[in-house]
Amino acid sequence: MRERVEELDKLKQSVLAGPDAAATQRQYDKGKLTAYERIDLLLDPGSFQEIEALRRHRATGFGLEHRRHHTDGVVTGWGTVEGRTVFVFAQDFRILGGALGEAHAQKIHKVMDLALAAGAPLVGLYDGAGARIQEGVTALAGFGGIFARNTKASGVIPQISVILGPCAGGAAYSPALTDFVFMIRETAQIFITGPDVVAAVTGERVTMNELGGADIHSRTSGVTHFTYDDEPSCLHDVRHLLSMLPANNRQHPPTVVCTDPPDRRNESLYDLVPLDGNRPYDVRAVLEEIVDDHEIFEVHELWAANVVCAFARLDGHVVGVVANQPNMLAGVLDIAASEKAARFVQLCDAFNIPLVTLIDVPGFLPGVAQEHGGIIRHGAKLLYAYCNATVPRVSVVLRKSYGGAYIVMDSRSIGADLALAWPSNEIAVMGAEAAANVIFRREINAAKDPEAMRQNKIAEYRSELVHPYYAAERGLVDDVIDPADTRSVLIRSLAMLRTKHADLPIRKHGNPPQ
Repeated sequence: MRERVEELDKLKQSVLAGPDAAATQRQYDKGKLTAYERIDLLLDPGSFQEIEALRRHRATGFGLEHRRHHTDGVVTGWGTVEGRTVFVFAQDFRILGGALGEAHAQKIHKVMDLALAAGAPLVGLYDGAGARIQEGVTALAGFGGIFARNTKASGVIPQISVILGPCAGGAAYSPALTDFVFMIRETAQIFITGPDVVAAVTGERVTMNELGGADIHSRTSGVTHFTYDDEPSCLHDVRHLLSMLPANNRQHPPTVVCTDPPDRRNESLYDLVPLDGNRPYDVRAVLEEIVDDHEIFEVHELWAANVVCAFARLDGHVVGVVANQPNMLAGVLDIAASEKAARFVQLCDAFNIPLVTLIDVPGFLPGVAQEHGGIIRHGAKLLYAYCNATVPRVSVVLRKSYGGAYIVMDSRSIGADLALAWPSNEIAVMGAEAAANVIFRREINAAKDPEAMRQNKIAEYRSELVHPYYAAERGLVDDVIDPADTRSVLIRSLAMLRTKHADLPIRKHGNPPQ
């Protein structure tokens, strides 16, 4: 038996070493780590338990019968992150370029099934060249099995994709089905068709990074939620994100001991948010002032920056925050911002994360491009997400909140549990200036001094309908609060709502706007 165990140890050591030293060096030369090194950075030290390390493919033809490396190009198993179970698969580019074949896919299928059965998060580390062409349709079927499992696990366990190298063709759809996508600049790319195919079909000449690099997907397409310059900092933040998510949809996010006083006053907010509704400010500074230890973890920071979506903690409890960003397009809602916020709201609702909405919105972005691009359809996604959410929901109007955007941003009328406002709030169909121009157009045009008449009517409209207490007088705002009390009021409100229970109609599923 001892001889057999020694033989096993040697075999497993060769598996850990990879196919050969040259292949490992090529990985390093590209600025990339090996699959095992990445797993070591992701998981708690010594916690990784590998499965099917000795798996090899059985394909023949095109020379594959001579290239039967153990692991078949993907390392699978489980370990812990901060003591909680996490499942992982990591493609190994050193073996057949990390391309997916039948055995490779079956290993991923098994770890996905285990993650769903155990009710634990799944992290995929992607570094592969797509389908293994030599295995034909069986490779494509392997992708199909992954996509079906991604969909089955959606909203049940957190799924995180980390793009650390190429992720091409059918492989790109799996990350798109998961909850979060991380990418590394320069070394990682994700696309359906590569630069050569694009050039052949359309005549467009692009590099791999110009076509599907991290900056393109974090700023333009919105495919990527988080972008980094190196693998260690990326995997560090994957760990941080996992620490804020529940293991599954039957649990609540983990809490931590809070040393930041829950009744800490926020008097700096008096100066952070200008009374003049036309003056910009950075809403992230407002968030950081309110939440525990002034720390937020922003999602999709570079895409649709006119709305901020972030995780934070209040009194040690995780919350999801949606906030208009007056520093970008005055915080207006457009197509991209609506999509970004809608998916974040849905994710928080799926994983029992309470929602805090900070509102300072002038409306939806007008224009032909927005209307033709489907702002009605896309704006309805955010409306649907909020209306469908059953987690505790508290909204705060910081300054202006006009028109349909007021309704959509978790107003009391669509189900917010508590609607709060600062004394600087202006809730109305539109701003007083625009409203006066519409309502009193004839009087203004007929006046001897049109501008004086216009200012008169603006003041009249504001005093009647846009004063800070109009909505509160009608029960559409539960309380007008001192901005300095925002943190303590939110903490008390969410504590009260922690036992909230909401019943939804019996249905197979809704049909959200697409």
